[in-house]
Amino acid sequence: MIPNITFVIQGLAFFAVVWLVMKFGWPHIMAAIEERQQKIAEGLAAADRAKAELKDADARVADEIKKARAQAAEIVDKAHQQANQIVDKAKADALLEAARVKATAQTEIDGMVGKARETLRGQVATLAVQGASKIIGREINADAHKALLDQLVTEI
Repeated sequence: MIPNITFVIQGLAFFAVVWLVMKFGWPHIMAAIEERQQKIAEGLAAADRAKAELKDADARVADEIKKARAQAAEIVDKAHQQANQIVDKAKADALLEAARVKATAQTEIDGMVGKARETLRGQVATLAVQGASKIIGREINADAHKALLDQLVTEI
């Protein structure tokens, strides 16, 4: 066997296989590699976009939370104001009612005082008439008149 011919045939076979692989196999392999690289690049870009969107979403959520807290504080303040207004109105209504009751009671008291005066006047008049009849019924004496008048004053 001749070693040189074997090397030449092996070399030709090797170059033939390399040429066939380069001609028919290599473009498919390179296309698959490029497609895979493109998918990886797209995935990385999508991950970057997702991170950016997540940051934006976090910022929007933080803003919405701040707005919600501000609204809640505003609602609580309004509730406190309304409660204070209701309490103030109830106090004012109570004061008005107290004044009305006081005025009614004062009117009733004034009426009772007037009735008591009228009754007292009637009794005084009755006593005066009784005293006058006693004075007229007795003899006219200054000491007797004075005693009767003193008795009348003590009865009144």
